[in-house]
Amino acid sequence: LPMAFRDVNARRHIGLQQLSSLASTGRTFLGPVKSHKFIVDEITNQSSLICSAVRLIESLDLTSAAGQLLNETIQAQNKEFKTGMSTLLFLAGAWSNAVVECLQQNIPVPAIVSVMSEGLNSCCERIQCLQIPIPDVKRELCSSRVRPKAFESKTGQVGCDGLTNPWNLLCFQREISATEEVIPINSCSHQGDDCNFNEGLVSPLSGFGSAASVVKAVGDKSPSALSGSGVTTSSCITRKLTHSRHFSTPGKSCFSSQQGNFQGYPSGPSADLCGCCGLGHLAMALSHGNQSSLKVLQSIAAHQQERAECRDSSQIDIAEIVTCCVLGLPESYSCVSPGFVTLVSPEQATVIKHFAGKTLRVLLVDGDLTEQYRHLGFNRPQNVRTILEHPNPQGGRAGDTWLSRMSDILMSFEVNLVLVKGNVCENFMGRCIAGRILVIGCVSRDVLRAFGAATGAQAVTYLSQLNASCIGNGAWAELWKARDGRAVDLGELVPARISAGGIALLTAVLTTALPSKAQLLQDQFWTLLYRLHHALKDGKVFPGGGAVELLCLSHIQALAEQPGRPGNDKAVRELPSPWPAEYKSVVLQALASGWKRYLSVLLCNTARASSELEAGASVDHHLQKAAACGSPSAYILEEFRRGGVLRSGPEPFPDQVTDLKVCDNVGAKTEAWRRALDLVLLVLQTDAEIITGPRRNQILNSPVSSEFMFL
Repeated sequence: LPMAFRDVNARRHIGLQQLSSLASTGRTFLGPVKSHKFIVDEITNQSSLICSAVRLIESLDLTSAAGQLLNETIQAQNKEFKTGMSTLLFLAGAWSNAVVECLQQNIPVPAIVSVMSEGLNSCCERIQCLQIPIPDVKRELCSSRVRPKAFESKTGQVGCDGLTNPWNLLCFQREISATEEVIPINSCSHQGDDCNFNEGLVSPLSGFGSAASVVKAVGDKSPSALSGSGVTTSSCITRKLTHSRHFSTPGKSCFSSQQGNFQGYPSGPSADLCGCCGLGHLAMALSHGNQSSLKVLQSIAAHQQERAECRDSSQIDIAEIVTCCVLGLPESYSCVSPGFVTLVSPEQATVIKHFAGKTLRVLLVDGDLTEQYRHLGFNRPQNVRTILEHPNPQGGRAGDTWLSRMSDILMSFEVNLVLVKGNVCENFMGRCIAGRILVIGCVSRDVLRAFGAATGAQAVTYLSQLNASCIGNGAWAELWKARDGRAVDLGELVPARISAGGIALLTAVLTTALPSKAQLLQDQFWTLLYRLHHALKDGKVFPGGGAVELLCLSHIQALAEQPGRPGNDKAVRELPSPWPAEYKSVVLQALASGWKRYLSVLLCNTARASSELEAGASVDHHLQKAAACGSPSAYILEEFRRGGVLRSGPEPFPDQVTDLKVCDNVGAKTEAWRRALDLVLLVLQTDAEIITGPRRNQILNSPVSSEFMFL
């Protein structure tokens, strides 16, 4: 077996250089103002738009060992948190450059490893004072919201900003009829720190009579106010309230799980930002400028919060949420639909039309619906000779026998709907369509579990296991309709909605007219959803916008300067490392340079600095102010409450919403730091690269062939 050897532990450490080069490709992903990248598939020539470190690393040709380690590290962060990958990627590159500088100054590798690890641990302890409990965050965000600015709409009506319009956040409306009664609302009135807009309108415990007493006819132009509610009414805005949980007739709630014409909650901010116990505000603080996903998530938060009131929980249940991307519609059509929305073929859509107004008998299959499928752990019987393992899918006697037998089983139990976790045989799918049986493949386990709980169905591995107790009842299927009530027929694939009474399942329907943007929208949605999920799970968040990194930078610089100062600061304790003070100072400054470069690039990407040099000067200015304050953490928290830590001068984007505070996840951020540093130190401690396999000629013809020694 050919083998080649190369020494990598020289002053210019090849592995660290490769790590830095790969990480530099993702620097534009930091901050709320990201630069997207087009990835082109060399085989299909199809392009996709990406804006995440995960998709970037997946698209790169990672032939080096350092690249493979970087990929595994980012995939591990993505699997656990679904956020923090861009930070991990950038810091891995920044600290790689910093470690190379330490090597060039003849700092021993063990000293670099020891001091950097202790420095990061010290920072993680220091920043604990910045953690803000979720109840305090909600109260702070809600109380700090300013009254939305009025704007003149195209129709001449005065309204609120679309991001903060409380009416859009409360009402799930479909159409506006001039003959129906409406309640005009002017703006959201904050009720102290709680800022509960729903309570400001009508208490949920109040009767329908009291609600009806404030409903006015459209023609009535006289202004009025709700007594004691603090909500001013005006005839300038008249919108029909048809799906409010407080202004609805019994059995017609907007969150009703019964079958009806309601297809979904619109993509505008459809959760009350002042309600939902502040989840709307918290989601906005965690969105980092991602407005398209924020609107959909607010609808989910509103729906799940109402369910959470019954089960006494404030968590976001990820298992109850799925996504479906519909191409060919504007992004403004994105919404949240109860039940399961998926794309089906035109032939399957014909079967769904036949099911209109009918309840279906449901079968759940936990595996593939093919003849050759065997469950995990299946052991073949002894002394049995297999004549034909995979029958011809186009025909053949054995295949036809299996198809006929499986079709007869479904018809004998009068099954209308089959949800399959894995793949479905195409010939079997055709037979089912001919028999008016709807079969949906590649359904996630969470969806199967939700339908099982709602319909009473029990999943089977093989159709031969089917019995009457496994069949569920009470499901229905229909073609998905856009918010204007029209069914969507996009030719090749048609969106359909499958649901059941009381099902705990929501589908985030993400629409776009650009096929290359479909994956991007789904990635952005799941990132924001997991940020909110982890924030509620941790029970605390960090102030965002570079606040935590600024405190780390201040703390590390204080540690680096400690040998030359009295060191009476209780917050700065000497590291226990036995290495000389000059080694510690150089290594700690290198560790700090990673965070300083992170903050500088963050300022450049948000257009608050024209260059990294100007951004670095701004960071130094804030460090000086924090040091002059005496308590850097107190200075940072005060600046965060004022609107942002690194803000200076006019806003670069005055048309955007800039009065929102930004928050970061605690666990995801600190774990991204640890993974980035662990990766850099792992690559640093490798002293050789051994390559095996038939690559001799490729290495000999490469520009770095002189660095290899063939064994």
